[in-house]
Amino acid sequence: MTVRLPIVRSDAGPEAEPAPAPRRRHPDWLRVPMPGGDGYQALRRMVKELGLHTVCQSASCPNIGECWNHRALTIMILGDICTRSCRFCDVATGRPLPVDHGEPARVATMLAALELNHTVITSVDRDDLPDGGAQIWAETLHACHAAAPEMTIEVLVPDFKGALNDVDTVLDAGPDVFAHNLETVPRLSREVRVQARYDRSFAVLRRARERGALVKTGLMLGLGEELAEVREVIDQLAALGLTILTLGQYLQPSKKHLPVHRYVHPDEFAELKRHALAAGVVHVESGPLVRSSYHAEGQAELIHRLQAGAGKVGFASLRPRTG
Repeated sequence: MTVRLPIVRSDAGPEAEPAPAPRRRHPDWLRVPMPGGDGYQALRRMVKELGLHTVCQSASCPNIGECWNHRALTIMILGDICTRSCRFCDVATGRPLPVDHGEPARVATMLAALELNHTVITSVDRDDLPDGGAQIWAETLHACHAAAPEMTIEVLVPDFKGALNDVDTVLDAGPDVFAHNLETVPRLSREVRVQARYDRSFAVLRRARERGALVKTGLMLGLGEELAEVREVIDQLAALGLTILTLGQYLQPSKKHLPVHRYVHPDEFAELKRHALAAGVVHVESGPLVRSSYHAEGQAELIHRLQAGAGKVGFASLRPRTG
């Protein structure tokens, strides 16, 4: 018996096969130009030549073009492989390489060469290390203070698995701003951050504030949180004495990450900023494209003003400055 195969016509109409599902498009307020320009290219070359890592690249930040053209970047120390698998983050997860003890000096060399007023340093989570990398954090800060004494430094640290003595190691090295991100509201924290805990992160922020640091944190919106939950977190942070808050839109880095639950309108970001300022947070960056370090370079004058006005608030205010 001969089986006749169906004939497939090249001019088959749209019913020949199902159309692919429409791709979800970002709203207009989330579109940014492709990175480029002389400043961007120069900074890119310097980062590569010195063998440094930046969270701007590793986390696929949408603001990399704008920031790098303004000579603003976030250095990422302790390698570029994280021991955690947060479901929002595009940084690679796996077994990190051994600690590079020459990294603090290279970071200090680059930041001094850029002649920045302010910079941000962050790191991957290093749960494989007994101190979570706290000692390398301290060495990096000491090297940067020596190489660029006029530069203010913001540290964006992991939670060190709640070991407050490791938090103290970083604080003792004199950062101007101590930042640790809560990322989302308590109800969603385990789903979004997996190996982290909201109460542990809040305890890290509390310890820094009790030690007299200028404290900063950030939240992503669009993960399924309710605005009432965000306001409640803001009120808790204001009561803590938070100095700087960032609020931005979560964007899905890839299909394996958490999907965007909704795109938060700029008007809602503006309303949350008003709420935070009214609650007592000193400075708020709130908008769809805001990230942890967004416009951080513009906060140097704010930091100096707060340090001068509050005496010993901010450890780096105790460091002698020239000029």
